[in-house]
Amino acid sequence: MKQRSFFSVLAAFVLVLLLISAGGFYGLISNSPLALFRGGATAPAAAMFVPSQAPVMVSLLVNPEQLDAFGQLAAPPAQRRQTRAELAQFKDSLLANTGLTYDRDVQPWLGDEITLAVTTIDIDRNPQNGSAPGYLLALATNDPERSREFLQLFWGSKANAGTDLVFEPYEGTTLIYNNRAKSEQGGIGAVASAVVGDQFVLFANHPKVLRDAINNVQAPDLNLKSSSSYRQALDRLTQPRIGLTFFNLPQLAALKSPELAVLGSESDSVPASNETVAIALGLNRQGLLAQAALLLKDPQQIPAAPALEKPVEALRYIPASVGALAAGSDLRQLWTQISEGLSSDDPLLDLIERPLSLLGNRWGIDLPQDIFSWVQGEYALALLPRSPDAANRNSQGDWIFVAEKSADASPSIEHLDDIAKQQGFSIGSVMLENQPISAWTKLSTASSDASNAGPLTLKAQVRGVHASVGKYEIFASNLEAMDEALKAAQGGSLLTSSTFQQGIAPLPQPNYGYVYLDWPASRIIVERQLPLLRLVELAARPVFQHLRSLSVSSTGGEAGVRLGDVFIKLGG
Repeated sequence: MKQRSFFSVLAAFVLVLLLISAGGFYGLISNSPLALFRGGATAPAAAMFVPSQAPVMVSLLVNPEQLDAFGQLAAPPAQRRQTRAELAQFKDSLLANTGLTYDRDVQPWLGDEITLAVTTIDIDRNPQNGSAPGYLLALATNDPERSREFLQLFWGSKANAGTDLVFEPYEGTTLIYNNRAKSEQGGIGAVASAVVGDQFVLFANHPKVLRDAINNVQAPDLNLKSSSSYRQALDRLTQPRIGLTFFNLPQLAALKSPELAVLGSESDSVPASNETVAIALGLNRQGLLAQAALLLKDPQQIPAAPALEKPVEALRYIPASVGALAAGSDLRQLWTQISEGLSSDDPLLDLIERPLSLLGNRWGIDLPQDIFSWVQGEYALALLPRSPDAANRNSQGDWIFVAEKSADASPSIEHLDDIAKQQGFSIGSVMLENQPISAWTKLSTASSDASNAGPLTLKAQVRGVHASVGKYEIFASNLEAMDEALKAAQGGSLLTSSTFQQGIAPLPQPNYGYVYLDWPASRIIVERQLPLLRLVELAARPVFQHLRSLSVSSTGGEAGVRLGDVFIKLGG
């Protein structure tokens, strides 16, 4: 493979295999094999190769051909040949320039598990020469003899192309690697392989990664399979699964910091921690259902019991055309649990805080301090996308925030008005649908024509508006969004939307509330915020062609563990 990493392509392949079932699932209710509803193995056997402090492990626990069949059944008859050809082309690209093909040389022996892991933050653990993560790919084999023949053909093609090969006996097996993998940190094109017993074919980007993997099997205390955090997280995941993902949050944070380029078990720079997330991915009759277990930094912390048996009434002020939504009850307590339950350098906390910071900066406020602190009742925060035509493709959309007023709400709302005044905005009152509205505005002058030669006119910049309606305070980014909120209460709100009800139906109750994403309505905005998502869309096109909504909810947990569920709804 020229100018690209062998393992970056393998990672994309594993991602596609994990997701391709979703793209084909929506029309397969009557044709689906019952075995896939029951899921695959409960845990990946390849965890015995992975170190206990590995940053991430992703496993597919069913045979890829079963997922390929999903895609074929889902595609319209006229497109099945094209779908099959595209998938075959992608499979064969993994073996480009080798003379081998996936269907002929891999499929006959490939078993029911594919596991890809980042095993180490830095292969040589030398911060002086930068950090190079170690990658390990474990493929289960149903036919050890044919898998060995595959490796002979694979490396034979490399040797015929002039690549220098090294055959290294190690602990009863033979490591094979190319000359690029001889360097201390490998590099583009660095590949090493080994066959372990009659169970797995291993690939890595450096022979040291393979040696460590074999050592982990022989010293069980070192591997992920025997990790107490790993076992504790898996014990909380009860649903059948076709895939499993496991994250070590402190190690993920260290991946972003070159100065922490060593595993916690081998250095004091990154202390070992039980802060981990395990996610089991299973099939639902309308899409995919993922169950997650988050181990908190304090093993004694007990999440408060969830109290919501149904969506909050605050959703009656959210239009059904919403793109993204977060709704629940007692925002103050929820934020306290999140901030106290995660370390300050956890990537999960950063993922939560970043959009909050962007929204707070837009309004010039500190959301946790200025709003979360007084919202003890119901709340709903929604993004309303603008028209999806070309002229508005860069729009960030409008925001609506509905909060049930508590005893200390009035002083807090007045404080928000004071913040607006400090930023040069005036507080004015307007009537909208017979409802008094407070607006944060700033007047400026502008010329009436493009040449700047025309008469000057006054232009009002609106930072935000808010209104007291019954027991709720409604905030919006502008008068148009406020108008939609008021009209939604008269009919057509998200609370009465069948699409929303279907999107949250598989999530368990009671819960803390929902995070809801309507994909067709929010796609443009999400892609703008996450440019890399476009690459994922290309790799997992069958999923995104049928993706309708994504819903997330938390159902509480027990001491040191928080549980959550994610439902990915698919449609025609």
